[in-house]
Amino acid sequence: MRAIVSEQTAQRRETGREVGLDALRAQLERTQGRRLDAPVLPVYEAFAALLPGGGLRPGAAYSLAPSSALLLALMAGPSQSGAWCAAVGMPELGAEAGEQAGVDLTRLVLIPDPGPRWLAVVATVAEVMPVVAVRPPVRAKDADVARLGARLRDRGTVLLVQGAWPQAEAVLELSEPRWTGLGRGHGHLAEREVTVTVGSRRWPVPRRGRIALPAPDGGAARVEERSAAPGRPPLYAVPGLRRAG
Repeated sequence: MRAIVSEQTAQRRETGREVGLDALRAQLERTQGRRLDAPVLPVYEAFAALLPGGGLRPGAAYSLAPSSALLLALMAGPSQSGAWCAAVGMPELGAEAGEQAGVDLTRLVLIPDPGPRWLAVVATVAEVMPVVAVRPPVRAKDADVARLGARLRDRGTVLLVQGAWPQAEAVLELSEPRWTGLGRGHGHLAEREVTVTVGSRRWPVPRRGRIALPAPDGGAARVEERSAAPGRPPLYAVPGLRRAG
């Protein structure tokens, strides 16, 4: 009899725990305006392990480092999957660079000069475009950011911002760049390796990865860890320097 009562008590506790988790999930979804398990827009595999959810969340904004290569690489996956993309206020962003990065140009719209009402242009474009990129010329007011955020969540639009942006889903930063391909004063640049650091409210510790951006094919690829050869570091001869002793 005691065993039966104990089992029933454990079942009630487990049921209560599940109800509590469901209530917490529903509360978070109401606060953030989107489902936590909602599908994401695809990205290159190199970014999938760094971004929350493994892709770009519809209705979310992302703060990016001022890098055209990073922006185009993030737009490549959604455009290849059939999503239309728009770039607002980036006159130097070219179609050729986008094509090399893997962006489907048939689904790319460029608005190089939106004028002083750039935020209104972004809000209008977000009504019909699943992915919108923008470089804010000035800091937007908090009330305008809140209204745009509500529209993004309502339409399920991803906002990619070159620069700081309040309440961003994630912040992507670049560091430690290194070009390869040049020999001793000659050659062609083949690829650039950078460290991509992604910070998010969803985890306490930022995630980091070494990525070829651009890769030799123009897209983005994860750089495999290269182990150094065992033993002492190499010695280089310096003219005029004699060995001591």
